[in-house]
Parts: sequence; C-alpha cells; structure tokens
Amino acid sequence: MQVLLSLLFVAAYAAIALEHPLKVNKSASALLGAGILWSVYALYSQDAVRVNTELGESLMGTAQIVFFLIGAMTIVEVIDAHNGFEVLTERITTQRLSTLMWTVGFITFFLSAILDNLTTTIVMVSLMKRLLARREDRLFFAGIIVIAANAGGAWTPIGDVTTTMLWIGGQITTLAIMKGVFLASMVNLLIPLAITSYLMGSQRVEAPHRGGKKNLTTTTRFESGLILGLGLAILVLVPVFKSLTHLPPFLGILLGLGVLWLAGDLIHRKKEEEHKERLTLASALTRIDMGSIVFFIGILLAVAVMEHSHILAALAQWLDNTVGRTDIIVLIIGLASAVVDNVPLVAASMGMYDLAQYPTDSFLWEFMAYCAGTGGSILVIGSAAGVAAMGLERIDFLWYVRKISALALAGYLGGAAVYIVQYQWMH
Repeated sequence: MQVLLSLLFVAAYAAIALEHPLKVNKSASALLGAGILWSVYALYSQDAVRVNTELGESLMGTAQIVFFLIGAMTIVEVIDAHNGFEVLTERITTQRLSTLMWTVGFITFFLSAILDNLTTTIVMVSLMKRLLARREDRLFFAGIIVIAANAGGAWTPIGDVTTTMLWIGGQITTLAIMKGVFLASMVNLLIPLAITSYLMGSQRVEAPHRGGKKNLTTTTRFESGLILGLGLAILVLVPVFKSLTHLPPFLGILLGLGVLWLAGDLIHRKKEEEHKERLTLASALTRIDMGSIVFFIGILLAVAVMEHSHILAALAQWLDNTVGRTDIIVLIIGLASAVVDNVPLVAASMGMYDLAQYPTDSFLWEFMAYCAGTGGSILVIGSAAGVAAMGLERIDFLWYVRKISALALAGYLGGAAVYIVQYQWMH
C-alpha cells in the first residue's frame, strides 16, 4: 500500500509542479490527488472507523488554515477596493534609481510581513508601472520585489502561507518566529539590495508620462485611511488574540472580518447602491482567489494521507540516516522550494517530524520557516509572489535566472548562515 500511495502522491506532485507545461490547473491536480489517495488508503486499510476518524482530524486542521486565509485575503481585497494602498505608495518621490530600489525593498519587506507576500507583490509591481518608464528597470524592480516580499513574509506568522501553516500547527509561536527569523530575513534582502544598488550607480529614475490621476470619487481620503488602518490593525492583532484567548487564529480573523464588515456598512450607509457595491465586504468575498484556497485544501488533505500511512515518518528517518544534519536537510528543502511549491513541501515536513521530538520553536521549525519562505525566490516559478510578478510584467524565466537568481541565492545563503550563527550564539 505504501508504495502505491507514494507513486500516486509523486504523480500528483509532478502534475502540480508542471502546471504550466501541462496546462492543467494545480488545484485540479491537488483535488484529484487528495480524493484518489484517501480512496486507496480507505480500501487497503479495511478499517472504516479509523480512516474516518483520521480524515476528520485532518479536515479540522485544514479548515483552520483555509478559514484564516479566506479572512486575510478578504480584508486585503476590501483595503484595495478603497484604494488604501495608494495612501502608502503615493509618498514615494525619490529621483535616484538606487534610492528608489532601497525604498521599495523596505516597504515591500515590512508590508509583506503585515499582509502577505503575494498581495504585496501585486501591489508593488503594479505601482512600479506608475513610477518607472523603462521596462528593464521595471523587470529588475519586480525581481527585487519578489525577494523582498518572500523575505518579509518569512518572519511573521501571517506573512507567508507556509509560516501560517507552521504557526497554526503549533510548530512556531508569534514572538519566537519574529525574534528568531527577522535578522536572517533582513540579511536575505540586504545582500541583493546592496549588490544591485552598487551596479546601478547614480542612474536616474525615468518616470512615465502621467495621463491623469486615478479616479477616487467612490472613496474619500478619510475612508481610504480608515479602512487601511482598520484592516492592518486586524491582521496585526490576530496573534495577540491567539495569545490572550488561546483560541485558534481563524476565529480572530473571522472576528476582525465582522468588525471590518460593520465599519464598511456604516461609513457607506448613505451612498447609493451602485456607488458602494464594489466597496462592500460581500463584494470582496467574490474577488478572492478561490482557486488558491481549493489548492490548499487538496494538497493538505493529500499530505495527510502520507502522514497517517507513516510514509513521511519513514522518509524523515531515511533523511536523518542519509544526510544526518538537520540544518543541511532544511537547506535542501528550501532549495527544493525554488522548483516545486513550498506549501506541500512544508506540509510534508510537518508530517515527517514529530513535535515530541522537535518541540515548538525548535531550530528545525524556525529554520524551516526561513528556508521554505525565502528559497522560492531563487527561481521565478518557486513562489506565489514570483508567479504573480511573472504574469504582471511578463518576466521571461531565463531572464530571471540570468539577472535575479544569483542575487536571490546569495541572500538565501547569507540569511541561512546568519540564522545558524545567531541560533548557536543564543542557545
């Protein structure tokens, strides 16, 4: 049974990794894989009660992640509908290209830590189209934005879906991951920024011709600022809610969603329906990326079969016997995330290693959060942020390999070295 399940999982994984050549959506592959794996597992085990109990446990863990993601994505959509991000980005006025890159890099880094790396990448790459006229400049900035977004998302529990998974799963806690991984993530960003700004020298920003300001008649500046502040506050306070109540994070995000919904209805209550329709939270729910949500459901349930059938435990044992060193194993997992999606990689790792052997906030889990979160920057297809930038700016895969991959790899290895030294010094 284990051999058959392994082959089926590898086939589903390959279909996910080869989504673009196959022209088959990875969500479809994940759902098919989950359904087939659970069916085969149930038929071979011949213990319906035990299988249904295991499925219920897996579904509960999956649902917590999915509910959290739905809430976070909806909040971001509401902020965007109110042009909230314009309040931040319109203040960028520098005329020197290298200075602009440092500014954009740091804004992306910290914005990604509060929102998430995918949304931040979309916002910042879209902004570059209004700040930079030369396509080559925009491509370079898009590459740096991908690195900065992934680095920023790795050091907070809400900045990257893989870190969120580890947080909800109990592998990491909020303050520990922020203190432990922040410096490594910052180095991951600083190395590419320093190299790139040196190469740019004193080049000037060539701004595009502006055809007029964006139409903001549907929202006032007060409304934009209020929704932005309230939305960011909700996202930041979710870890505080978890610490105070000891309830799962998804309940905190749903509570915040209710508060934001109420606030939106109150400030727009006097507007006509056609003017406020897009601004409502109900409308935002229709615009979130449900394809990604379905993908997470499929891949997490598929990985759960591998955990319950003890395949992942056997794989962990094999890695320990073959490689031996935990830091090298996690580094390899991070490099692998440049080629394949980091969500199933981290989900598999969570099933491979037991919390009894590797407790909460141990070296393995913190280093996993860093490596899986930032390793995807090495190739443009290795992270959701990279794929989004690739679509928005039509980035060529080989161009990214030539111009950005070495920078991302240098940052990845530099940050990893800093984390290892820091951990040894603190422990």
